[in-house]
Parts: sequence; C-alpha cells; structure tokens
Amino acid sequence: MIVHDEKTLFEKIGGMYAVDAAVEIFYAKVLADDRISHFFRWTHMKTQAAKQKAFLAYAFGAPLKYSGKNMRDAHANLLEMGLNDSHFDAVLEHLFSTLQDLDVSEDLILEVGKIAESTRKHVLGL
Repeated sequence: MIVHDEKTLFEKIGGMYAVDAAVEIFYAKVLADDRISHFFRWTHMKTQAAKQKAFLAYAFGAPLKYSGKNMRDAHANLLEMGLNDSHFDAVLEHLFSTLQDLDVSEDLILEVGKIAESTRKHVLGL
C-alpha cells in the first residue's frame, strides 16, 4: 500500500507557531549581521515581521491568501540601496541557520531553500 503525504510544507514544519518562532529568530540574526542590517535601519520591525510571517505561511502552503506586494515591488527601495546576490545569500544563510536552530529536518530545509531561491530573480529585479 502506498501512502501519500498530503501535508503542506507549512504543516510539516509546525504551522503558524513554527513560522512565528522562525521569523523572530531570523530577524534577530539579520539585524545582528553588518552585511545586511543596514537595509532595515528605517524599518518598523514589528510590521516587517508580520509581513514576513504572512508571506512565509503562504509560500509554505498555509490555507490563506497573501495580499502583500509582489517581491519586485517590495524590494525596489532595497535595490536602490545596493541589494545584490551577496545580500540575498546572507539572508538565506540566516534562514537556514534559523531552521537548523529549530531542529527542522534537512529535507524540509531543502524545500524551504527551493522556495526561497525561486524568489531571487524577483527580489533582485533580474
């Protein structure tokens, strides 16, 4: 008998509780990183965290609609500040280490990585 795992990535990582925890840890890492913290100098972080939580939940398959800006528009001002591949890579580094800190399995981290990487060209306006 073949059993299909119908769970979304959102469910597999622990739902909204896990997304909430991950975003809080993630932004602590980002804000402590001199390579990328300057991009958030004028950002209201509670608002930013809420947007990130909604986006990640949606991107990971939560049953909700994402009503935020598209990736290109959301990052346009950061591109004007010099956002590039090295900064995107630093963000990925913190995302992966956050998930490892939360004991997310490597196979799920790889799924997250594929989703995150699929946004690179949109975030960087390529």
